[in-house]
Amino acid sequence: MTEENKNKNFYAGNGVSAKVAPKRPLTLEEQYEEDDRQWLKNVYQGDVKQLTVRAVVMGMIIGGLMSLTNLYIGLKTGWGLGVTITACVLSFSIWKLLRVIFPKIFKTDMTLLENNSMKSTASSAGYTTGGTMVSAIAAYILITGQHLNFWVLTAWTVFLGIAGVVMAIPMKKQMINMEKLPFPSGTATAETLKSLYAGEESKKQTRTLLGFALGGAVLTVIRDFFEWIKYTYAVFGEKLAEYTVSMETSLIMVAAGGIMGWRTAWSILFGAILNYIVLAPYMVKIGAITELGYRGISSWSLWFGASVMVSAGFTSFLMQWKVALKAFASLKDLFSRKKRELSEIEKVEVPMSWFFWGIVVGGTGIALIMLFAFDIPVWVSVLAVILSFFLSIVACRATGETDTTPVGALGQVTQAFYGMLRPGSKVTTLMTASITSGIAGSSADLLTDLKTGYILGANPRKMFLAQFLGIFAGTAVIVPAFYLIVPTPDVLGSDYFPAPAAQVWSRVADLLAQGFSTLHSTAKIAMLIGVAVGVIIPLLEKWFPKAAKYIPSSMGIGLSFVIPFWNSLSMFLGALIVLIIEHKKKSLEEYIVPAASGIIAGESLAGVFIILLSTVFGG
Repeated sequence: MTEENKNKNFYAGNGVSAKVAPKRPLTLEEQYEEDDRQWLKNVYQGDVKQLTVRAVVMGMIIGGLMSLTNLYIGLKTGWGLGVTITACVLSFSIWKLLRVIFPKIFKTDMTLLENNSMKSTASSAGYTTGGTMVSAIAAYILITGQHLNFWVLTAWTVFLGIAGVVMAIPMKKQMINMEKLPFPSGTATAETLKSLYAGEESKKQTRTLLGFALGGAVLTVIRDFFEWIKYTYAVFGEKLAEYTVSMETSLIMVAAGGIMGWRTAWSILFGAILNYIVLAPYMVKIGAITELGYRGISSWSLWFGASVMVSAGFTSFLMQWKVALKAFASLKDLFSRKKRELSEIEKVEVPMSWFFWGIVVGGTGIALIMLFAFDIPVWVSVLAVILSFFLSIVACRATGETDTTPVGALGQVTQAFYGMLRPGSKVTTLMTASITSGIAGSSADLLTDLKTGYILGANPRKMFLAQFLGIFAGTAVIVPAFYLIVPTPDVLGSDYFPAPAAQVWSRVADLLAQGFSTLHSTAKIAMLIGVAVGVIIPLLEKWFPKAAKYIPSSMGIGLSFVIPFWNSLSMFLGALIVLIIEHKKKSLEEYIVPAASGIIAGESLAGVFIILLSTVFGG
């Protein structure tokens, strides 16, 4: 392959295509700068109507609804649904209906980028407000036997949301603009929006997306509403099923695997086989794992998986520290009296000053609540906010590569860290870890939203403002809803609301209250090995770039140790299907992303609708 073709391929993804590729090989920094110029020239649509009152209001309404459904799902299963695709389809459909019913009031359609801004508001409302509610806050209730004060929880949710939104600012520059990580759900959302607004040229892709969306919705209704089929089947035998080695009937992870890429997907399956088929049975035999099933096995395996992801994230960051830290160079302008001329990309990107002041405001609010409500020293809160930056690198990279945010695993690792720092205090380990994992998880999920905007050419500053407004919409709904859904502590852990995430957090807090030494010795060894693996793999990628496709993905390996085997298998199958299509049926390549996007959209929408029915009718 010639250098010219290499450079053309560099610009081919993520909506960026250079008409004239540079003639000489570019340095890494020059490539990033040229890519920004090409994005501004060929993709950016700054003049299109975007951040409007109607878009924000619609986003707040839908986002509030999404935050409620994620609260319900989180207390039921410990997982959350993506809200971006659901919000886009709901907004588009509702607005079309309003135009038919009230044509004199709703005179024009929303533009594609207005719908994108709406989705940014809804994403923030759904993502930034409920994560810690179903994990750390619910665990706090389990441990103490009492609710937090309403106003304390409201302020906590707002300030944590602010810190999470602004933490996405430096991560976006590094992982979307520079590294162009796939963020499968973000890519799928962009394709969904394009299809909703498609012209004649995209009718085939639109039909593909809608057809697969219908299929995903029908499957979800059959499984979750009528319960004619189960969520998982023990196709490999009942014995292995106890180790989560089963086949799931959901196709969302299959679709995500089709977008994420072959290397990451085979790495996930390799790690899952190692974890659930090789290591877990042996750990059960020696007593390191005392309970079968996902929760029991992951209570041991998460220490290795999280260690791999954390060390790999840090190593990748350090290997690009010159380029990565350049994103923070503009912070010096805050303390300089000289005004410098901004580059074209700086005029549209969110300035780092917004990150600085957001962290100051959010961090100060968090520290004051920690001090007065929990009697936790300010320095501990400051350390938690600082640590959240580094854990955000890990969470964002994991989400970007695999479409899964390992908030639970990161939460338990940070609980262990604070358990060593201040042994004996369950509340300290819970609340400080909730700061770190809450900020990291929110920033990672919001990068999914920002990836969509990058592909569509949206204005990053307007997307940020939409996300910022979404915090207040989500808080206004989810905090009172939490008190209504969980009126007394005994609701948590019941058959109706098992609250699995909260159970894990509370169990880890119990474990670490007596100090880090209570962890099983094999878990400590696994952590050390995980750190080594996370360092070695990025170094091998750097030293042997031509062999990179044969080197397992560190994020894939790490993630496989913190999710059930059936999720890993589904991702692998999705990537395998795409690999076969690329080699045998190249004519179908253009339908891969629309098909995957349709599956994700169809299952998500149907899942939310079924949950709403259950909530209304008490099913």
